[in-house]
Amino acid sequence: MSLSLEQLRKQAKDLRRDRSLKLSEAQLLIARRYGFGSWPRLRAYVDRVTTTGPSLQHAFSDDPSYYADRAGGLLASATDGTPDTVAAFERWAAPLTPAGARLVVARNHGFTSWTALRRHLTGLAAEPFARAFQALRHQDLDALRELLTRFPELVTASGTNGNDLLGLASATCDERLVAVLLDAGADVAHRNAHGWTALHQAGYSNLPHMARLLLSARAPVDVSARGDGGTPLAVALFWGNREVAALLAGHGVVPRNLRVAAGLNDVALVAELWPSPAAGSHRGFYRPHGGFPAWRPSSSVTEVRDEAMSWAARSDAVDAITELHRLGASLDANVYQGTPLTWAAAQGRLRAVRRLLELGAAPSAVGTFGGPRHGVGTTALHHAAEGGHLEVTEALLDAGADPTITDELYGGTPASWARHGGHEDARALLLRRGGTERS
Repeated sequence: MSLSLEQLRKQAKDLRRDRSLKLSEAQLLIARRYGFGSWPRLRAYVDRVTTTGPSLQHAFSDDPSYYADRAGGLLASATDGTPDTVAAFERWAAPLTPAGARLVVARNHGFTSWTALRRHLTGLAAEPFARAFQALRHQDLDALRELLTRFPELVTASGTNGNDLLGLASATCDERLVAVLLDAGADVAHRNAHGWTALHQAGYSNLPHMARLLLSARAPVDVSARGDGGTPLAVALFWGNREVAALLAGHGVVPRNLRVAAGLNDVALVAELWPSPAAGSHRGFYRPHGGFPAWRPSSSVTEVRDEAMSWAARSDAVDAITELHRLGASLDANVYQGTPLTWAAAQGRLRAVRRLLELGAAPSAVGTFGGPRHGVGTTALHHAAEGGHLEVTEALLDAGADPTITDELYGGTPASWARHGGHEDARALLLRRGGTERS
């Protein structure tokens, strides 16, 4: 809200005079005019906005656990060395601990303590940013337009961890909401605390149409999030999101390193970069969110080359897989949370799975995948079954994958993982082919 407390007091006094009201009655009417249930609530909001200034982050969820999760993500991002996140901890002289992260979140919202932030959430629904978030959540275009007209400053305001409405809209995967905000003047280059932009989200969620909207509005393609080299293209290729990756690459291959070349199935670029120091450049980005464990990419030439094989596998980049193998990259290295075969199986990349097996990848290799509470001691077959990728499951079994291996966390076989994922066809296939099942 761009109005000052002094302006609101003047409005209340004018209304009191014009209607012969008590001051408290006039103040209540003014508060309700702006969507607040009481004058004290309106006054507290305006005072917080005025005191904190443009750096204020607006709360928009009334669930305390949401902010605890955001604090955890903030800590993970600062641990990774993301500049804006590190600066936030330094600004409030907060230690890189869970308690320090909660303090940063509270202070960024204009409160002196975590307890004060939690108390604030009980009356959150009246605030303009929170109302706009609800409009996004319910995909209510008319309500969003009305709020942007009534409170035009919302288009440049930031919510928790620096997420603006455009970034939050992109996370809904609804291009219509993104278009409304772009029409209202949203900053297509806005970065949240992790360096994440709306274009990163389009890459993360494999949304080519949304990416086109953002690119047409001149969204930058060279911005790094969650570490050096974490561009929208790199984020897309981390998940093997080929459709949006191809679109983004048309606006520039950034960063130009071996893992990106492999993910794009660009054999010529793979061959060019293989002997070059540029192959391992800009690899500070290694996880799109804090759900993956911490890691530090090294400058090891072997690590760089083996990681590229993993990025080729998850994108079904069969030509790049073949070229990388010819040049000497490992088929079974677990550079970071998943061998090439595990990534290909988890993403349902049948061609990549078959090619890796043809080249000699171990069908029952045990490793890690995903977050620390997910794939420990799992095989490619576990993750193919978990995703219900029937043809991939069959290809792995045909190659001799062992359907009886149990993972280290839950003691589950691939058939157990298929059942947990709700994929009865994959479960039945595994049981027919010699698999067992454990709870």
